[in-house]
Amino acid sequence: MQRSIDRILTTHVGALQRPQALSQAMAERGEWAPDVLEDLRTAVTDVVGRQEAAGIDVVDDGEFGKTLWMWYIRDRMDGIEARDWPPDAEPLLKGRDRDQFPGFYAWADANASIFGYMEDAYFFSSTITQPVVTGPLHYRHDAVRRDIANLKHALLQHPALEAFLPVVAPASIEIGLGNEHYRTRDDLMRALADAIKQEYKEIIDAGFVLQVDDAWVPAAWDRSPEYDLDSYRRYVRESIEVLNHALDGLPEDRIRYHLCWGSWHGPHANDIPLADIVDIMLQVRAGAYLIEAANSRHEHEYHLWEDIKLPEGKILIPGVVTHSTNLVEHPELVAERITRYADRLGAENVIAGADCGFGSRIHPELGWAKLAVLAEGAALASARIWDR
Repeated sequence: MQRSIDRILTTHVGALQRPQALSQAMAERGEWAPDVLEDLRTAVTDVVGRQEAAGIDVVDDGEFGKTLWMWYIRDRMDGIEARDWPPDAEPLLKGRDRDQFPGFYAWADANASIFGYMEDAYFFSSTITQPVVTGPLHYRHDAVRRDIANLKHALLQHPALEAFLPVVAPASIEIGLGNEHYRTRDDLMRALADAIKQEYKEIIDAGFVLQVDDAWVPAAWDRSPEYDLDSYRRYVRESIEVLNHALDGLPEDRIRYHLCWGSWHGPHANDIPLADIVDIMLQVRAGAYLIEAANSRHEHEYHLWEDIKLPEGKILIPGVVTHSTNLVEHPELVAERITRYADRLGAENVIAGADCGFGSRIHPELGWAKLAVLAEGAALASARIWDR
């Protein structure tokens, strides 16, 4: 994994805004239709080129080959069936925030504003039905190999310093997942880990950095009011143990781990503080950790690193631009945010990132503007850090 040796490197979290025409074609004709496959490859090449033009060093495919970040995997595993949601299914949209602000959430649900940019029909298509495990889980390799080939093709035209592909962690796959096959939850989680490891290995073997997305781990605190801190931390530890089983044997310096707090456009007044889980996060067998650090609920948490030591050889990738507001950050503010972390951790241990994926979260014009100021702010910070 590249480090910020003589300047602050830039990256982001993964999801970028898929072109509407491509999304519609994938939703209507399927992602494997020959004309859709060609359009997908073209779109990946274009999005890599746009990242390069914006000044992003470590790029990805925009996650254009996937549906929802946590449920795309249902299309890549045998043993999972899509069914109508049962009337008594536990609602995914619940939690402490909704209990505290019922009027806001009623308004936001009615106006479909929870996620901000809802134009990607294919992204949300996996939410229509419930995934149910009905047989042994086996990973199918065709989709990840297609995504790898598309990103490699794009990089031939738009070389980047480094490239990554995002994947989902086992604990985040489990959300909303019905189980009619495995005897216990432990059996199910181990099977999920063993299956998804095949995707992890394919990406690393292809020469890319693997990014593991695990938004549900911090979001579970809000979404599960029955937890007290002890029981919640037990859940987090168990989730990380399963993830580490999936990562076992893979090179840590090719893996980055992404935590966020759910990223919906709500108050987030009940987010679990990073201080309550950072020790467990650092147990993930990864070389870098991506955290939210630019939105108004978590920006102050840079102070944690005055007392907590980042393990030797690890990298922190704080978000210095955010999906959570339409305001485009000033490059000077971005530079200031970067410098806070560089001062506490050492510049070589910091890469500048984003809070969460921009796809489905913010209008494309604003997402690309934020990536541009991310790069501009990193250049300002670099000049100041290496001139000192």
